[in-house]
Amino acid sequence: MAKKIQKKTKTTKQGKAQAEVRQLVDKTKTYALAEALDLVKKTSTTKFDASVEVHLRLGIDPRKGDQQIRGAVSLPHGTGKTVKVAAFVSPANEAAAKEAGADLVGGDDLIEEIRKTEKTDFQVAVAEPALMRNLAVIAKILGTRGLMPSPKNETVTTDPAKAVTELKKGKVSFKNDDTANLHVAIGKVSFSAEQLADNFQTLLETIKKSKPAGSKGAYIKSATICSTMGPGVRVSLG
Repeated sequence: MAKKIQKKTKTTKQGKAQAEVRQLVDKTKTYALAEALDLVKKTSTTKFDASVEVHLRLGIDPRKGDQQIRGAVSLPHGTGKTVKVAAFVSPANEAAAKEAGADLVGGDDLIEEIRKTEKTDFQVAVAEPALMRNLAVIAKILGTRGLMPSPKNETVTTDPAKAVTELKKGKVSFKNDDTANLHVAIGKVSFSAEQLADNFQTLLETIKKSKPAGSKGAYIKSATICSTMGPGVRVSLG
């Protein structure tokens, strides 16, 4: 009984702390970037180094193929995350991919291992164009987990070693969801405000350049920044 009371007290304290920091954010206000980032750092209550995420509401029709937003961006200060990368390459490129930092490297042997075990212990996959046909046997496994390499996010390339290097340094992929929203991590709470601002601006400029011709009216309708489990802070795009 004592343990249950102690656990309940701890949970109550955590909930109270979260409620207090949420009061720092005015939900009716749109903040300048510097002020928004300051609030995001102040309202992060997790014991771990929380991620800082950007959520954009886009003026696109996600049902139309020509209005899909998908690409990749190299953030100047990285994301603070260690990304595990799989490289599907020919034997001639295996050594270079390993040297670049790929965690899993192989061709048909790696494909067959994934086909048999259905295990995908990586967050991003890179492939040479010549290997894409071979990936067909595991396309369903990779596709349902968002791991299928694609030319649109520059993970299908004739220079897989370069792609691996960029991913390890902080290159991130982005893609709108079914509700026309886009979600991207731009760093950690431990980053300086200047680093987060640089990453945010780099992401925003890349998204702006990705505007589809068929999108009418306001393209980026709103932007919100938050930490993991923290309250959202609306950011001015002006």
